[in-house]
Amino acid sequence: MKIFLKISLLFFLISSALCASLYLGLGFLVSMHSTKPEKADIIVILGGDDGLRVSKGGDLYKAGYAKHVLLTGIDSRYYRPNHPNWRERKLMARGVPRKHIIVDTWSETSWEEAENTSDLMDKNGWKSALVVSDPPHMLRLNKTWKKAFAGTNKRFRLVATEPSWWNPLLWWRNPISYRFVINELKKNIYYLVTYY
Repeated sequence: MKIFLKISLLFFLISSALCASLYLGLGFLVSMHSTKPEKADIIVILGGDDGLRVSKGGDLYKAGYAKHVLLTGIDSRYYRPNHPNWRERKLMARGVPRKHIIVDTWSETSWEEAENTSDLMDKNGWKSALVVSDPPHMLRLNKTWKKAFAGTNKRFRLVATEPSWWNPLLWWRNPISYRFVINELKKNIYYLVTYY
């Protein structure tokens, strides 16, 4: 009986340690595909932005990483080409000429952003993209963009913003990062079933 209790306790401790490690490691899992930028044909700033993505994309442009910037996820119902929206204005304020900004009003999901960007790149003969988003999106974006670019010679690099609320080890302690990670886990499962 004592051996059974010792084995049960050992099993419980090992299982608990594995579960805790998995839980704590989720922040690293969802953000691990972020890379350093390299020269590219276009910088793609994904939608759902609170300003950090536009700032990062503007910095990449100013640093000479690409000559064109694509803003995705802008709602066509409210977009007026003659009146730049706040994301365009923020880019222009950071030194990006309006003629170098392309606006995507047709993409509503991350999948559509990748596919439509791939089509745009084909039309312009572009082969490389820097894709800017927040750290917890990197796992799903890596899978999505790989699938969208499969069978082509196009390539992409994921570049993460640096939000003050993000810590891959302590993600569960901040309400914003907690929400992001949990939502991304759900979206990864949905994308796995729907697109991959």
